[in-house]
Order: sequence, then structure tokens, then C-alpha cells
Amino acid sequence: MPVLQTDQAGFLLDGHPFRILSGGLHYFRVHPDQWQDRLRKARLMGLNTVETYVPWNLHQPRPDRFVMDAGLDLPRFLDLAAAEGLHVLLRPGPYICAEWEGGGLPSWLLAEPDIRLRTRDPRFLAAVDDYFERLLTPLRPYLASQGGPVLAVQVENEYGAYGDDTAYMECIADSLRRCGVDVPLFTCDQPVDLERGALPGVLATANFGSRSAHHLTDLRAQRPEGPLMTSEFWIGWFDRWGARHVVRDPQEAARELDELLATGASVNFYMFHGGTNFGFTNGANDKHTYRPTITSYDYDSPLDEAGDPTAKYTAFRDIIAKYAPVPAEPVPAPGPKLAVPAVALTESARLLPSAAALATAVESRRPLTMEELEQDFGFVLYETPLPLAGPALLEIEQVRDRAQVFVDGQPVGVLERENHEHALAFTVPRAGSVLSVLVENQGRVNYGEGIHDRKGLLGKVLLDGVELAGWTQHALPLTELDRVPFAATTTVPVGPAFHRGTFEVTDPADTFLHLDGWTKGNAWVNGFPLGRYWSRGPQASLYVPAPVLRAGTNEIVVLELHAGPRTRTVSLRETPDLGPTEE
Repeated sequence: MPVLQTDQAGFLLDGHPFRILSGGLHYFRVHPDQWQDRLRKARLMGLNTVETYVPWNLHQPRPDRFVMDAGLDLPRFLDLAAAEGLHVLLRPGPYICAEWEGGGLPSWLLAEPDIRLRTRDPRFLAAVDDYFERLLTPLRPYLASQGGPVLAVQVENEYGAYGDDTAYMECIADSLRRCGVDVPLFTCDQPVDLERGALPGVLATANFGSRSAHHLTDLRAQRPEGPLMTSEFWIGWFDRWGARHVVRDPQEAARELDELLATGASVNFYMFHGGTNFGFTNGANDKHTYRPTITSYDYDSPLDEAGDPTAKYTAFRDIIAKYAPVPAEPVPAPGPKLAVPAVALTESARLLPSAAALATAVESRRPLTMEELEQDFGFVLYETPLPLAGPALLEIEQVRDRAQVFVDGQPVGVLERENHEHALAFTVPRAGSVLSVLVENQGRVNYGEGIHDRKGLLGKVLLDGVELAGWTQHALPLTELDRVPFAATTTVPVGPAFHRGTFEVTDPADTFLHLDGWTKGNAWVNGFPLGRYWSRGPQASLYVPAPVLRAGTNEIVVLELHAGPRTRTVSLRETPDLGPTEE
């Protein structure tokens, strides 16, 4: 592969003028069996490059463990991109934002109570050095300097929106170089943050979604010479629970793209294909109020969540054709879809009584955080005996993020961080009654100072002003469900419960799980974690990738945290429901 260079006017590739036409495609948000399909469709839209973040928290779930296989097989993704004739922009972080859990920073960093992330804190920099060494050593053959597809590597991510410590950015750049990165480095920032986030001697790029000529003028004022590029050209947006589904008119977005390309600038669409926050991987924002992101990362992109071309795909392809060659092949057709009208979930198991089968109990004087329990995602069940009977007031210093409260297994209320709730009144039936608090990590904050986002019950827990001591914790990441004690039942269990059923498939295809009448929880198909559902919307269905299914019998498991329909049925449909687009 030719090496990317820059001159006073722009990019050069193999000595010839080159414009980067790129699109965001996060391998970790797409089933690995579908990578090749998405990459082919990127090429057919006229792109010559794809961009991907790298999620540190998935690749290094514990300090002494590094993972790069299956859905995290980044070398295979890079091989597939190269086979498709695509270059790659690699964005390894360490911080990626991306509406991803914790902005990609591993939760074990937060086990240090006073650590300062994204700073020159020696503990943070040492962890970054170790991560880069583990990640980049096997990726060196994929750098363009070694004949691979990776043209350039990003330093940090929108750092100017977080800080202005140039020495910190130099530490990150130096770490990349020590690990063998000898292709061009670049930074990216929103226009107002360019000066704070740029690094001397490193290509600066801008992120925006409109007023292209104006923002590129701002970039040129910062960097009088060199290429002009937007590393994130926002052509859609993400959704949060309780809001509308955000969309952007395809023709309006295409006009903005035309304006951008007319300047001669390079572009990376954010996103070309959004994908899905499978499992518990969504992030959250907290600008005085905590707002978790939904499971779908459709992003109103040129390829929808199932990888089908949208109106934006055709509109952008037509604009790109004005400035660069576009393959003569037709726009790909939508893929086949599967429908199963009703799946009965005939087996159930209550969560609270099942906790002992799912996790080892941990005893402590005070409630331990998820980070202290060495837990990344999911739930923690906290339990302690109550000393007195009668009316009582429970006060929790910090709930991170949603706590369902039970006394002797009976629900007495919910406390939500999003609503700034900390106290709950109820009646204790007897001395020695067991207080159970099921706490859900709804997604660590991925932007701003809020990334220091520890989970569980933080601080003191008081009953009528007296601190409760002597706790039992069960960490419930729910990564393996084979120990859930399912049993056939004709009644709907009280409180949080797992429900299981099966369905038959002849020809596996993409489909969408609809949970009409269910309230809140998570779903799995054949053990694959689809993500969270919540009746508050906007999202009302979960994407099921075709490779998750198999010919013959398939299994669905639903964890309902509140109450499901009496019928305990779900359906698989050919179309998604991402919610209303108007308030």
C-alpha cells in the first residue's frame, strides 16, 4: 500500500494528489460475519477509506488480559478492508467517546479512587503505554509503511473539549511512536476547540456537520498550510432513552457534503454505518442530568442498523460521483429479513433468588462499587438485614445508575440517577427483613469530566439516619446464562425475572425483536447479547443479526426487570421500530 504524505496544499499518496473519502465503521458494533458486507458497500458508495475507533475497555477487560479475536479480531477487519481495496484511518484512543461505555476507557482504571483520566497522572499514562504496546505490536504489519491499509493514526480524541495540556497530548503521541507507528498522526476537534486540542507538528482536523466552508476557514486559520479535512462529518446523530429518534434530511445532508467537497477537503462520514451497542456497551452523557444512550447506533447513516442502503447512501453516492470515480455496480439491494409472529417464553426464573447460582457472594461492611468488585457491566445485587420493623426512610448517597429496592423480595420502589432520586420511604414488616437493592449500570459517561463514573451504590446508605453496615454483594455481569435455573411456569413471576422460549428457523436472516407489552430489561438470542430495551422509547425493537441465528431451533432469553405481558410472548419482525422522529 502507498504511504500517505502531506504538502502545502493537501494529501499525497504515492506522490500523487489524494483526497480521503472515508466513512466510520466500528468493527465492534457489527457482527464479525458481516464485516465484509459492510466494507463492500462502503467501496460501492465511492469511499476509498474506512475509519474505526478501537475500544480499549473491550480489548483489555482486565490489566493482565488482552483480547483480539472473534468480534474483536481487528487484524482480520483490516485484512478485509485491504482486500476490498480500502485504506483505514485508525483511532485507538485511549479515549474514543463514540457514545460508548466510558468513552472506551476500561472500568478497572476507576478502582483507583483518585485517578485522573486523560491527564499526565502516571498511573493513567502507564496503563496507556501498556495498552498501546499490546494493541499496536500485532498491528505493525498493517501500517501503510509496511504495506498495510492503515494510512494514519489519531492521537487521543477531541481533547480540546476536555483539556489544554499539550504535554499530555505529546505523551500520547510519543507512546504511539514508541510502539512503532510511523504513519502520519492526526488530531480531531470541534472548531471552537481546535487551538486547545491541536499538537504542534501533527495534522489537525475538524469535526462538524454543517457550514463546511466556514469551519474549514477556521481550520485554515489555525493551520495556514497542509490538508483540510473533517474527521467527523456529522450526517446523523445518536438517540437517548426518553427522547425522539433523531433523523436528518438526506438531501440537506447531501448539500452540506457537496459544499464540503467543493472546497477540495477530505472527509470522514460519522457514521457510514452506525451498527449496534450490543449487550451493555452503550455510553451516556451527564451535563448536570444523566442521560443514557439507547442500544441502537443506527445514527441515521447511509447504511442502516441492518446494513441496508438508505436514501442517504444514494444521495451521497451521487455527490461523491461529482468529485471522484464511483464503482459502476448498482446500489446494493436490502438483505432478506425473517419474521416469526409470536414466540412464547414458557420458562422463567426469578433473578433475586437466582443470584447465588450466578455469582459468588462478597461480604463487606459497606456497599462496594462495581469497580471494587472488578465488574465492568450489568448489575449488582446488594443485600443487608434491616434492624427494626415499621415505617422507614432509606437514603442512598449516590445511585449509579438505577436501583430497584425490595424488602423480603417484594418491590417497594425505584431510585433513578437520571431523576436525581436518593430517598425512598416504605414499611419494614419485621426486624431482620432483608433489604435488596438491584443496581443497574446503565452506561458509563462517555464525555467530559463525567468519565470518572463509578457504578453501584456510592457513599453511605442510611435507614432513618443510621448507616446500614454488613452487606452481601452479588456481581451480575450476565455474560453467561447457562446457570439460570429455568423452570416451566404458567404464571408471571413477581419482580425481576428471566424468561426463555424457543423458535424454529429454516433460513437464517436479519430480523428485529419486538417486545410489545414488556417494560425494561435485556434480551439474548442463542446467548448473543442483543442489548437493552425500555418501554419509554424511542427504540421499540432490537436488531438480531442473521449470523446469530441457526437453521433449526433457536433460543430467546429476556430479562424483564419489572413486569411483562401475561402472555409472555415476543415477536420477530422484518422491520425495526426506532421510535417517533418528532416530540
